[in-house]
Amino acid sequence: MARRRITSLPTRMRIFSGIQPTGRKHLGNYIGAIRQYVEGQDRAAAAGNESLYCIVDLHAITVAYDPAELRDRVYDTLAILIAAGLDPDRSILFRQGDVQEHAELCWLLSSVTALGELNRMHQFRDKSVAQRELVSAGLLFYPVLQAADVLAYRAGEVPVGEDQREHLELMRDIAKRFNARFAPEGEEILVVPEHRIPAIGARIMDFQDPTRKMSTTGGGEEGTIYVLDEPKAIEKKIKRAVTDSEDPPVIRRGDDKAGVTNLVDVLAACSGRTPDQVVADLADARGYGDLKAAVAEAVTAELAPVRERYADLRPDEARLEAILAGGAERARAIAQDTLADVRAAMGVGPARG
Repeated sequence: MARRRITSLPTRMRIFSGIQPTGRKHLGNYIGAIRQYVEGQDRAAAAGNESLYCIVDLHAITVAYDPAELRDRVYDTLAILIAAGLDPDRSILFRQGDVQEHAELCWLLSSVTALGELNRMHQFRDKSVAQRELVSAGLLFYPVLQAADVLAYRAGEVPVGEDQREHLELMRDIAKRFNARFAPEGEEILVVPEHRIPAIGARIMDFQDPTRKMSTTGGGEEGTIYVLDEPKAIEKKIKRAVTDSEDPPVIRRGDDKAGVTNLVDVLAACSGRTPDQVVADLADARGYGDLKAAVAEAVTAELAPVRERYADLRPDEARLEAILAGGAERARAIAQDTLADVRAAMGVGPARG
């Protein structure tokens, strides 16, 4: 029997995703996440649905950080999101820490989350190794808070990168487990979300080590293109991108050609083509130099408008803060209804009248 929700909210599809404020945003973030947000906003608005995008400052504090820098990075991230095409009037942009319902729902959902599930999360194991002084309980609970972020809004779709698939599956399990334990038969309190991973560009690799995902922490400067890089820096990094020694050079995708595959995928994502179309279009190329030149041109053209708009937006922190505050108010109105249903179902607090 299909479950129905007990909330009074309309049963329409919401889109939700969160983005870390830590680190400079790079090409992988832009192609794999930020462009998805803009596409989701447009698609949701056209269908009369809501889209919410959250800057997850509470997640950022699970590892060592500088408080003053964190606040600056929140503004950096918001300015990039707006510069890339998110519109505060068409989507809800907010800071996670401004909506306290996230933290309470995280605690309530912990009652239906197994400790073993959290211990098995790859990101927890990987990040624990890097935390030399303190492996925080917050780092362990990261996926539960992530689940609360999404489930608080009963979002049906979550744009994520390939690396978040494991967390999304846990989120779905938590929602199913909660409904099975606390929802009346045939009813649904929490929506079980679906992930949306881009078909092209879901995993952009480091240009100096194409076996490793592009990152602000794990890779070097030369292998990482940042959203705010100047055109000359972009061209230089791509010109030095690692390829292979095949002679004569052949532009094709394959497990044995990680560097070339990465360049082809980036060009496809930035030019609106499929990887196969890119390979076909470069059939007469004079080696990898032509491929790199095409990639540099496409990436520069893609990022230049974002960089220019960011320069206009970022200095006005009062405006950015007002956008976050307005978004938090709209987000809180949704999350409060969900939390009220969850508390009532769990027997927490006074009985509803």
